[in-house]
Amino acid sequence: MVHGYERAYRMAGRGPALLFLHGIGDDSSTWLDLLASLSGDYTVIAPDLLGHGASAKPRADYSVAAYACGMRDLLTTLDIDRVTVVGHSLGGGVAMQFAYQFPERCERLVLVGSGGVGASVHPLLRLAAAPGAGLVMPLLGTKPALAAMRGFAELLRISEGLGLGPDLDYVLTRYVRLLQPSSRTAFLRTLRSVVDWRGQVVNMLDRCYLTEGIPTLLVWGTDDVVVPSGHALRAHQAMPGSKLVLFEGAGHFPHRSDPKRFLEILREFLTTTPAAHHDRSRWGDLLRSGRPADLPDPEDAPGTPTVSSGT
Repeated sequence: MVHGYERAYRMAGRGPALLFLHGIGDDSSTWLDLLASLSGDYTVIAPDLLGHGASAKPRADYSVAAYACGMRDLLTTLDIDRVTVVGHSLGGGVAMQFAYQFPERCERLVLVGSGGVGASVHPLLRLAAAPGAGLVMPLLGTKPALAAMRGFAELLRISEGLGLGPDLDYVLTRYVRLLQPSSRTAFLRTLRSVVDWRGQVVNMLDRCYLTEGIPTLLVWGTDDVVVPSGHALRAHQAMPGSKLVLFEGAGHFPHRSDPKRFLEILREFLTTTPAAHHDRSRWGDLLRSGRPADLPDPEDAPGTPTVSSGT
């Protein structure tokens, strides 16, 4: 219980702590294979974010900043001071916000198909964030609508599902949860805190220069249509010293598309980069200097990466 709300989480292993943050509409089970593989060498923690999975779904603040504070408070209750944060999609945005708000607690950043580095996002998410979407979504839970959706889902698979390709089945299993009123309300509150009908409204590009000195790994699928892969290069350019790895042909879930490769890359990153140690004086110098002029303009639309794989 944190602030009176039940927080579900998975935790195992011993050693340096790794915090895994899932995306919107998802839950901690997305990391299960990785948690099992890493728990022999690390303390792995994977929460269900508030409003998701088995965690409480109150009428509350679902902003990225509130999620970052929630992670700080959860870690405090677990007596864990410093972590490497691995975040996917919305969880990537929360990971960046956590590093921004609590740099003294962040040892490394791993961002997977992360939100928060550009405006573009899948049209369905923009549509769901539009006014009135909350009135329509309950109708999709009726028996005729569910029957129609099953047929539509088969058509989507044949046509590669709105560009989701191999991610479609996984996304559909998560969508079914939104038929529950509490899950749907929490989903809409979360989505509308970061997305409107024009796209993502939370953009960390103006503060990404502050990651200088924090080892950062970016992992993206080249065929990601939820958070387009063009965001990967912009984030790489905006984060000094970051490492970028692209998964050819993967969509929005590269950690699920090729878990073996993802695990190898993550392990290599963890073992070859020293944990960051927050220097308040250096942080102050960075803030006073401001964002370097040669970094990407947060107001520009993301381009297309010119790197195909590797770093």
